[in-house]
Amino acid sequence: MIKARAAQPRRAATFSAKSAATPNFGPRPLANEAPLESQHQPGGFRRQYIQRQSLQRSLSTVATPVTRNFVSFLELYGSFAGEDLFDEDEDEDDSAIDDRETHDGEEQEDRGPPTERRPLLGRRKTTKKFAREGDASTTKTFFTLLKAFIGTGIMFLPKAFRNGGILFSSITLVSVSMITTLCFMLLLQCRKQHGGGGYGDLGAVIVGTRLRSLILASITLSQLGFVCAGIIFAAENLLAFAEAVSWSTRSAQPFGTNAFIALQFIVLLPMALIRNISKLGPAALLADVFILIGLVYIWYYDIASLADHGIAPSVVAFNPSAFTLTIGSAIFTFEGIGLILPIQSSMKKPEHFSTLLYMVMGIITVIFTSIGALCYATFGDETKIQIISNFPQTSKLVNAVQFIYSLAVLVGNPVQLYPAVRIIETYLFGEKVTGKKSVTIKWKKNLLRTGMMALCGVIAVLGASDLDKF
Repeated sequence: MIKARAAQPRRAATFSAKSAATPNFGPRPLANEAPLESQHQPGGFRRQYIQRQSLQRSLSTVATPVTRNFVSFLELYGSFAGEDLFDEDEDEDDSAIDDRETHDGEEQEDRGPPTERRPLLGRRKTTKKFAREGDASTTKTFFTLLKAFIGTGIMFLPKAFRNGGILFSSITLVSVSMITTLCFMLLLQCRKQHGGGGYGDLGAVIVGTRLRSLILASITLSQLGFVCAGIIFAAENLLAFAEAVSWSTRSAQPFGTNAFIALQFIVLLPMALIRNISKLGPAALLADVFILIGLVYIWYYDIASLADHGIAPSVVAFNPSAFTLTIGSAIFTFEGIGLILPIQSSMKKPEHFSTLLYMVMGIITVIFTSIGALCYATFGDETKIQIISNFPQTSKLVNAVQFIYSLAVLVGNPVQLYPAVRIIETYLFGEKVTGKKSVTIKWKKNLLRTGMMALCGVIAVLGASDLDKF
């Protein structure tokens, strides 16, 4: 025993003795730790600190691009429909560092001895050039899919049920859901067979470049349609809110739908000029919260009203005069198709995506059908396009929901516009042309975004009288 103890290291050396059984509690040097000679150079310690912080940020954010927070969810719109739509003019991310990229002048300077004027790190590059590996868990992907599909389109469903009848509309919505899910599965199979890329890339591989152009044009038109419908919907809800407030104060309000469409551009035009999609995160998060509040109130009111008064006598199973409008509204409701490929790419286990997609499509079909059927059963032929206008206008809670839902649709419009504008900008200016060094290019892009938003406003004015048909 004495001999064995003598063979052990002395107490003063135990903390530095290396043993497989003794854990090392001290900080371990990083793989890219700067050598001692480099730390002795001017700015060496600061350079080492920034490099370490940059690595920690990149490991904590780049590998989880989807749902660590809501802002990162909006980054999916930079890969809308699988296309690379990140704006070169956006603010550069602090974690996107590339030490290998230097200007010619900087390269010559880097070859010499380090000085105080030498940058601590290399030039930055945009986040879209950063190779991202999918690391989203199954649970995160589930909620991301729900976010992608539950949007403003759900509020058009009550009028759609009135157009088609409660039975026909329910069957149509379920059928469209099944067809949409089948199309999603075919899309994923095509991607698996022909490789990665977006909708346009798949079209180019399977058919040719003409199909790619047609697909991108279709995506652009659909997104612009969402923006136009959203502008109209927000204007009509704001009008209903103004009328309710003026009625309670016994003073008529002088504005119409067109005036409220124009009023929205005070907010829409500045937001349309935002190039970094993640900066729209707070607005889009606010929109989702407002949508959730509106849905909860609609469920509560409809169920309570049906329990007290029963189904409205004007409810019909099938309406032969306007049933075709129901089909269009049902297709419009499933608006998350553009995020299917980016969400799948973000998964740690993409092989589980099909099961998740089936589950989410089932859940949102139940939500959509229940909202449409309950509202139509409650109000019958009196069901309006802006369904919140059917609720008691004397209620302060209804007025509040009406107003915040208008804001929800309003602030969500720039997010819907982003993919369409980026596709058009890439087509007109090219992918590599940016406004960082050219004021002319920057203002051309600003004028384009302003013009696209103004065009949506003009279309909204022309289609405001028949929103459901539009």
